[in-house]
Amino acid sequence: MSDKAVKFSLGGDMPVNRMGFGAMRLVSKGFRGPARDPGAGRAVLRRAVELGANLIDTAAFYHSSDKTVRANRLIQEALFPYGRDLVIATKVGHVFSSDDSHRTATGADMRRLVEENLQDLGLDRLDLVYLRIGEMAPPHGESLAERFEALAALREEGLIRHLGLSNIDADHLAEARAIAPVVAVQNNFHVAKRGDAALLGICETENIAFSPFFPLGGGMANIDDGRLARIAGRHGATSNQIALAWLLALSPVMIAIPGTGSIAHLEENMAAGDIVLTEQDLAELS
Repeated sequence: MSDKAVKFSLGGDMPVNRMGFGAMRLVSKGFRGPARDPGAGRAVLRRAVELGANLIDTAAFYHSSDKTVRANRLIQEALFPYGRDLVIATKVGHVFSSDDSHRTATGADMRRLVEENLQDLGLDRLDLVYLRIGEMAPPHGESLAERFEALAALREEGLIRHLGLSNIDADHLAEARAIAPVVAVQNNFHVAKRGDAALLGICETENIAFSPFFPLGGGMANIDDGRLARIAGRHGATSNQIALAWLLALSPVMIAIPGTGSIAHLEENMAAGDIVLTEQDLAELS
């Protein structure tokens, strides 16, 4: 892993490799689906850490359809006791029912959601908790104050080290920062979806991490119009590797968290941190 990929300190006190790991696909092939082999998931987690990923992004609601395989429990089973430099980020914002329907969480729900993550991960304090709002697009005009104030109170209590925001716009960021420090933003952003470039610029100015939750499109977007494949050919790489390398090259506050249930795919993703794109490559992708 090259030095350029180990360049960001979350909140000023949690140094993380800018090529992290997303845990959602450990449990199933998509957000929900048949359970994957938990042994394979644990092996992927251990290999991710071996390869230098010291930021793992997870959530208590990452589980298979039958709820038998859960990302947080896999993380504890595979990696506990945790290394001193390992950072685990989780997110809260929705309350799920037994039939997997969900509603927007309120401030009153935050303690229970945080404590669920603490219990499943075997922690006394969560490193980073994102408040996730809306569904697939930021809910413009919706206040997050009550929910974020509740998380800020839990931070003051010592249950949370740092706070982040997910699926938000610039107004949400400003509203939250008036309540408590925000160290990271997690939005839908990749080489084929750049609508949050201005928000990324704000994060860069304020030294706030920007960590796309679909760095490769999440299986819902064709991220290659031919340019990635052409550049990949020059580097002896894959199109996905070039897409990840582009994210890291775009901003020093960018943190990529690609997820997978495959060791081979994991190794491919992590190797993207060693790819140095040329000025010609970046110009083609601009």
